[in-house]
Formats: sequence, C-alpha cells, structure tokens
Amino acid sequence: MPESDHTDDTLARRGLMFILSSPSGAGKTTISRMLLDADEEIRLSVSVTTRPPRPGEVEGTHYYFVSEAEFDRLVEEDDFYEWAHVFGYRYGTPKGRIRSALKGGQDFLFDIDWQGTQQLYQKDQQDVVRVFILPPSIAELRRRLESRATDSAQVIDARMERARSEISHWDAYDYVVINDDMAGCFAKVREILDAERMKRQRQTGLIPFVRQLMN
Repeated sequence: MPESDHTDDTLARRGLMFILSSPSGAGKTTISRMLLDADEEIRLSVSVTTRPPRPGEVEGTHYYFVSEAEFDRLVEEDDFYEWAHVFGYRYGTPKGRIRSALKGGQDFLFDIDWQGTQQLYQKDQQDVVRVFILPPSIAELRRRLESRATDSAQVIDARMERARSEISHWDAYDYVVINDDMAGCFAKVREILDAERMKRQRQTGLIPFVRQLMN
C-alpha cells in the first residue's frame, strides 16, 4: 500500500467556547477542574477586571487587570461578550482576545450561569457549546450542599431556591448531563467536547486537505 503524503493527521481547526453551567452543588466546578487537568487543548477563559490584583495573582493567568478608563474604552468599543458589576468592581469577558485565539484552534472553558451563557450565545453562536449539569435529584443536591458544612440552613435554603430557578433554564442548552456519578459525568462531558471539535464547520483544514486528495 503506497505511503500517504499526508503525514500529520491533525487538521487545522477553529477553537470553541465550551460552557459548563449547573446549580450550586451539582458538580460544575469539579468537572471544570478535571477537564482543565486532563485536556491540554482547553484553557479557562480569563476575565478583564478593574479590581486590583491580590497577592499571588498573575496578569493574564488569573485576570487581565485594567483601569476604569480602559474598561470604559473596551465597553465603548463593544469588546466584551458580557460584563457585570460585582462587589464594586467590573468584570468582563474579552471578545477580541478570545476571537483571535479561536482562529488558532484554542478552546476556552467558561464556568458561568445561564444568564452569562445567554449573553455569550447571542454574541457568537457559531463558536459556543452549551452544557448543563443536573443533579440526580433535589434531595441529593441538598445533601451535597449540607455535606460541605460551610453554610447555615438559611443559606442552604436560599441556594436551593436559586437552584430551582437555574434548573428551569435547562432547555436553553445544547447538552444536558445528569451527574449521578462524577467519573461518569466527566466522561460524558469529554465525549461532548471531542465530538464538537470534530464538527465539519470547525475543521478549517479540511478544505485544503480534500483539495489535495482530489488533485
């Protein structure tokens, strides 16, 4: 069998914005950490903030730290997918930096709620993949929150009320995964990511490769 001229089976592709959402206690943060540890091709989206750096925080790794005037300029230039006020400071998802990296095949992970997901999707539908993680039951969700032993019963009640509200938006997502087993849930999330990477419209290297085959 003749040897192929195509020695690299990794075709160029466009990156994606991979969103994980869930009510508090359903496993979103744990799954996010597992994904970042296991997959070198995806990195956590880094926000722009007007908050001053805390000890140990690194520019470009934890946040992009900017002045109020610079943040205003980015807002005026529509360079945020979304932004918000949080405890006296502003935080935003930078559009220009992410779009540039997406062209080079970089994937980004977003650990955000349904409102942030909606804003992101409205700005850039073609690059967004939305995954919602559900608990196996409301009783189990409460048990997980109580097992943390960090919140009062009143705070847990408030979290449960918010969880019901968040769960009501499950149908705004492309994929829904039930987290009744962390390892199994993680495996399903990775399968989703792998399949989305293989979508034809993201395989930018296919056109020149197919032309080469036909010639």
